[in-house]
Amino acid sequence: MRFLGVHHIAIIATDYARSKRFYTETLGGTVLAENYRADRDSWKLDIALADGVRIELFSFPDPPARPSRPEAAGLRHLALAVTNVSAALVELRARGVRTEELRTDEHTGKQMAFFFDPDDLPLELYEA
Repeated sequence: MRFLGVHHIAIIATDYARSKRFYTETLGGTVLAENYRADRDSWKLDIALADGVRIELFSFPDPPARPSRPEAAGLRHLALAVTNVSAALVELRARGVRTEELRTDEHTGKQMAFFFDPDDLPLELYEA
């Protein structure tokens, strides 16, 4: 078996409209499709990021809470590549997004920083 790459990343939102705005307006994702699934009382939004990676954003009634800090067991975080982490942090902060401070990856020397989606899901900016 040979994997061709990442197809999509699935995220379940507690407030669908708020998360839709975050991933499309704040992060600049492009809406590919949006479907309401009546049998599940659930929305599914397909979003394309600039590099072609897709995010599937879901809503479900009363999803269970999960730990969101980066060191929680399970999927750690989604990292997005940018050319200038400092500038991206300034832009995110201007849009009201909670961020952590700029730091340097001790192994690669690249700049990085965490920020958080509306459900406090940790996302990372990483210097390309």
